[in-house]
Amino acid sequence: MPKRLRLTRRVNIALTEDAWRRLKRFAQEAGLDEGEALSFLFENFDSVTDSDNLGHRVRLFNAELEARKR
Repeated sequence: MPKRLRLTRRVNIALTEDAWRRLKRFAQEAGLDEGEALSFLFENFDSVTDSDNLGHRVRLFNAELEARKR
C-alpha cells in the first residue's frame, strides 16, 4: 500500500461556504481528505489554474469582497 502524505504544516484558514463545499467535493472525488486536497492544489497550482484567467478572477473576487464580508 502506498504511503500517505505526511502533512507537516497546519494552517487555520477561513473559507466561504461555497469554497468549503467545493473543497469537500473535490477531496471526496479525488479520494483525499481536505488537508491532502489543499496540499495537492497548492503543490500543483500552476498546472491546475488557467494563468490567463486567474488575474481576471482575482480582480472579480476582490471587487465583490467587501460586499461578501457584510
